[in-house]
Amino acid sequence: MVILLIRNHMKTTPAQLNQNLQSGKRVTLIDVRTPVEHEEMHITGSQLMPLDRLDPAAVKAASGSSDSCVIICRSGKRADQAYQKLQAAGCDKLTILDGGVIAWESAGLPLERSEKKHLPLMRQVQLVIGLFALTGSILALTVNKNFAIIPAFLGAGLTLAGSTGWCGLAILLSKMPWNKVQCGGGKTTSCAV
Repeated sequence: MVILLIRNHMKTTPAQLNQNLQSGKRVTLIDVRTPVEHEEMHITGSQLMPLDRLDPAAVKAASGSSDSCVIICRSGKRADQAYQKLQAAGCDKLTILDGGVIAWESAGLPLERSEKKHLPLMRQVQLVIGLFALTGSILALTVNKNFAIIPAFLGAGLTLAGSTGWCGLAILLSKMPWNKVQCGGGKTTSCAV
């Protein structure tokens, strides 16, 4: 098995993971993206356990007798965060899919896809911030200069999100009704085991 050690994280390539799955190795796939992202496209057999509600006990239970537990996200950042959280909680046999679902798709490997389309969460964040920044700027230029506080506040929020990886607006938007997916017979935000 080819595994890369990057920043103290074990990583595997999409090709190697696919080979392990095809050869029948017992691999648990934990997808830490949002429910909407998972519904739109995911690797067959992956279990949804969103990062913001990631439970190490559930991961340990799901990966029980597996040879390895591969953490998957969109491109790698959330998988790195999940890896750190799970490792600190005593989970072992952890590996990250290098490049996430994007790399898996780029390698031409199969994904399960939903016909239902959602506006991705990050695009929703960009739209909200863009609209508020534009509105605040126009109001500051035409009505009262004190409206400049709106784009300044948004800039501070973007700086915080960029430097920490935590985005309060994304968390808020992920809880909105249009970002809920049907799972297990009812509306929910997680399909974790």
